[in-house]
Amino acid sequence: MTAAGARPVRIVRLANFVTGRSGGLRTALRQLGAGYRAAGHEPVLVIPGERHRDTERPWGREITLPGPELPGTGGYRVLTDRRRLASFLAELAPDRIEVSDRSTLRWTGRWARERGVRSAMVSHESLTGLLGQWGMPAALARRSADRLNRETARWHDRIVCTTRWAAEEFGRLDGPPVELVPLGVDLDTFHPRRADPMLRERYADHTEVLLVHCARLSVEKRPELAVAALARLRRAGVPAVLVLAGDGPLRPALARRAAGLPVHFTGFLPDRSAVAALLATADVVVAPGPVETFGLAGLEALACGTPVVANASSALPEVVGAGGLAAYGTPAAFADAVRRLLDRAEPDRRAAARARAEEFGWPAAVAGFLRVHGVDRGAPSFH
Repeated sequence: MTAAGARPVRIVRLANFVTGRSGGLRTALRQLGAGYRAAGHEPVLVIPGERHRDTERPWGREITLPGPELPGTGGYRVLTDRRRLASFLAELAPDRIEVSDRSTLRWTGRWARERGVRSAMVSHESLTGLLGQWGMPAALARRSADRLNRETARWHDRIVCTTRWAAEEFGRLDGPPVELVPLGVDLDTFHPRRADPMLRERYADHTEVLLVHCARLSVEKRPELAVAALARLRRAGVPAVLVLAGDGPLRPALARRAAGLPVHFTGFLPDRSAVAALLATADVVVAPGPVETFGLAGLEALACGTPVVANASSALPEVVGAGGLAAYGTPAAFADAVRRLLDRAEPDRRAAARARAEEFGWPAAVAGFLRVHGVDRGAPSFH
């Protein structure tokens, strides 16, 4: 609840690339919004969609504005109508804005500055890494990211990063202070007790190793690396099977690549308890995405007591810690890391994973974001 006599703070949050089937970003937006609301504030989430909607959700008011779908992204949309969005912002009269897209929504920082509204940009990705994934040479990717990040830093009062890895590309620039606020995990929903022997039997017998990849099947997540690592494990005599949980534009190509291998596609799993059961039932979760800045699915796996092999190029090794291993982005490296995890006694590797997850919680993340917004125990601060 807000402090006695304090006016609730209206925090308008803007995000692109959010759909009913998106993963970590959607989870973070909902958990933070629910936390803001529980603290007595007024969270308003504005996202793109097929048509205009205005709905009350457990995480606050949610406004969907029409936005075009980006081809080849599996349904992602963006807010491109600046005039309409600016009009909505004026009507909403925010006390704070929180922006979760450094591309098409960067301009909202200037809108806020000109109206005396404090703004925070949340870095959910490494622009340097993403530009590199899109084929841009490394030196050019770095220069382009620096230019865009300077514009972001110029017009926003605060930059929020969830890992030191994500903060690095801002640290090399002159700008506002970078706030490091780790995200959290639902330690009750994602718990070792969710393991389901019957679910395991659906995919693997008692002699087999169950691997899970839980992410969108899209270019930046590198799901093909999980399939290639499985092939190497099988050739090395490891009786592994792989479950790809999620959907996305790469699914047809992955199905062709996986022909002849024990690979199962679940499609999108809308039920969080079903995701938790799968993660808790797995022996190892693989997270090959090289540009993950936090990786909530990896943290959820740890909470389920399942170790994670993460791409060493991403921020996930910082998050995973002793709960798993880092591997460079090759099938051989991932296969070797899986074998090394399996060499550990199962009770030990599962206990280490859960212990690492217990260092993260959503209450601490909410408190950190509220501090960024200058809100201390429900009362706004303008220092």
